[in-house]
Amino acid sequence: MPLQNRVTPTGDIIATAHRGMFTGNRGIIHDPATKTLLKKRWSSPAWITCVCEFRGWRRPVMGRRSWTELFFLDEATAFAAGHRPCFFCRRDDANRFRAAWETGNGMKNVRAREMDAVLHRERLERGRKRLHSLPTPLAQLSDGAMVQRGEESFLIVQGRALQWSMAGYRKVEGAIGDVMLLTPPSTLHALNAGYRPILHPSAS
Repeated sequence: MPLQNRVTPTGDIIATAHRGMFTGNRGIIHDPATKTLLKKRWSSPAWITCVCEFRGWRRPVMGRRSWTELFFLDEATAFAAGHRPCFFCRRDDANRFRAAWETGNGMKNVRAREMDAVLHRERLERGRKRLHSLPTPLAQLSDGAMVQRGEESFLIVQGRALQWSMAGYRKVEGAIGDVMLLTPPSTLHALNAGYRPILHPSAS
């Protein structure tokens, strides 16, 4: 039976056989004896996105009292949920993200914990996923931004919306109507400043 460790764009953690392109964590939020999640959904404001393979290291998923392995369809999904690149296993990507984040948000010499503090305010509201108003028309959002309509999440690529699913993206016929922004505003500013997230192949 699949473990409950796959993250949706809204930040929920669900059980599915699909694993995705990235892993990551929010600290320790599982019981290794049962390999089930605790009631809390984060234990640290550092929500990071990591590569699935690094230096040949292997870990038993949820197998010990260490960070809880979470999985994401792609980097846009992780961004929407409120994560950022890891400075350990993805240092180059993390430095590019920080540079774009600084440019987009008008800041300098930002440390990871300072980004985490901003992201934590933007991704949660009373313990639940925070949605934001669109800063521009949908077609003008940067590639990799994600929006929400009802229960459905959508990725924006070249001004068009693709519907998210656990297996990948699919085309949408016609307009999707009124939506709210899922991607934290500060991350959207980094996308506007030139950071390009790694997207699932179905997005092309």
